[in-house]
Amino acid sequence: MSKIIAITNHKGGVGKTTTTLNLASGCQQIGKKVLCLDLDPQANLSQSVKIHHPRNIYTALKSGEPLLPFTILQGWDIVPSTLDLSGAEIELSGEAGREYLLKELLQPIKDTYDLIFIDCPPALGLLTLNALTASDYLIIPVQCEYLALQGLAKLLEVIEKIKKRLNPSLTIIGILLTQYDGRKILNRQVEETLVESFGDKVFKTKIRDNIALAEAPVQGLDIFRYDSKSRGSEDYFLLCNELLNRLV
Repeated sequence: MSKIIAITNHKGGVGKTTTTLNLASGCQQIGKKVLCLDLDPQANLSQSVKIHHPRNIYTALKSGEPLLPFTILQGWDIVPSTLDLSGAEIELSGEAGREYLLKELLQPIKDTYDLIFIDCPPALGLLTLNALTASDYLIIPVQCEYLALQGLAKLLEVIEKIKKRLNPSLTIIGILLTQYDGRKILNRQVEETLVESFGDKVFKTKIRDNIALAEAPVQGLDIFRYDSKSRGSEDYFLLCNELLNRLV
C-alpha cells in the first residue's frame, strides 16, 4: 500500500526540497517506486531535475484533470510545479471541499507507487493544507538554530488542528535536523532540546552541512548521482533506510 509523505515546514531554507529530492532518489535506488509532487510555487524541485511542462500540479488543481507524472529515472516520477501556482490560494478559495483537492487528484494513481513525497511551500496556506490532508505521514526538516524551534511550535499547533478536523490519521514520522555542524554549540543544543521534547520522533540521522547538496541541483542531479562519496550522499542514504524502517 502506498505511503504519502509530506515534507513540510513553513520556514524557508530548512532543506525541504533537498530532502524531497534525495529521499526520493535514495528510495528509488533501494528498489521502491517513487513519485515526487512539487507543491511549491517557486518550483525548486522541478528546476532541480530540469522538468518544466504546461501540464503540472497547477493545471490539475485548477481544472480537475488527472495528474500527469513525468519520469526522471525508471521507478522515479515527478509532477512538476510552476510559478502560476502562486495564484492558487486565491483562485481555489471558493471551491467546495478545497482542502481535499489534492487528495482527490492522488486517489487514482497513488497505488501505482510505493512512496509519494510532497514538497510543500514555505507557508501554512491552502497548498500546505491540501498536502497535510492528503498525506499519511510528515517529515519536518528543522535547521539547527534557535528561531527554528520557535517556528516548529506554531507548525505543531496547525498539525493538531488538521488532525482534529481533516485528517485524523496524519502522523509525524520524523523531525529531521538539517545543515548540522556538530562543532557548533548551538547546533548541539538545538539537537538536545528537540530530543528532550520529541524523543524518538527525531531522526537519528542528521543531514550535515555539505556544499555538494547545494551544487547537485544546479546540474539537474540528486546527491547520489552528483557525488556518491560526499557526506550528503552518506547522510541521505542513512535517512532513506531509517525512514523505511519506520514505515514497516
